[in-house]
Amino acid sequence: MSLKKRYLKTKDLSKVTFRLPPQAAPEASSVHLVGEFNSWDPAATPMTRLRNGEFKAEVDLEPGHEYQFRYLIDEEVWENDWEADGYLPNGIGNGENSVVVV
Repeated sequence: MSLKKRYLKTKDLSKVTFRLPPQAAPEASSVHLVGEFNSWDPAATPMTRLRNGEFKAEVDLEPGHEYQFRYLIDEEVWENDWEADGYLPNGIGNGENSVVVV
């Protein structure tokens, strides 16, 4: 599962773990998580490469919202999450953004 949501009892937050499988970016040297939660800043949320080749990042999100996002591979290739909660048109041609519902 590429999206894992953990709701905190002490705060009105959800810790969402994003994972990009190695098959999505086998030769990547860097992957960044880019979305509404970081103002679409391509440098704001770098992902960590794990030993198994997947990339991982954790973000605190406010529950009760939908957030659009994508992965930016090597600062040039955009990839959607293969197991996102949904997809919405992004207004660029026929492209879509991934959606996580928290």
